[in-house]
Amino acid sequence: QMQLVESGGGLVQAGGSLRLACAASGRISDYHMGWFRQAPGKEREPVATINWSGALSWYVDSVKGRFTISRDNAKSTVYLQMSSLKPEDTGVYRCAASTSWSRSRTSPEYWGQGTQVTVSS
Repeated sequence: QMQLVESGGGLVQAGGSLRLACAASGRISDYHMGWFRQAPGKEREPVATINWSGALSWYVDSVKGRFTISRDNAKSTVYLQMSSLKPEDTGVYRCAASTSWSRSRTSPEYWGQGTQVTVSS
């Protein structure tokens, strides 16, 4: 059973930056990793995913050019660098791990508890 623990959330002004980290209890090189977010009153949405090697990545249109997902398999850690943050980026950000690239944006097997990101206007 893999455990994922997110960190790095907080309160930031619009236009600012945050870097989220997701530390895994086991080896992540077998998994495609992703970040999801859920705003109050809204459904959870995938934000960014990265394949096991880091060669492939995907972003939701609303964060393209502002967010960057990366991974360090040696440290079993995945990152989400967020820049030019907007109030609409506010939400709980959760890390997830999937054995299938096609399911990495819909139904990953493992989830973290999440970290709150709040962007003030």
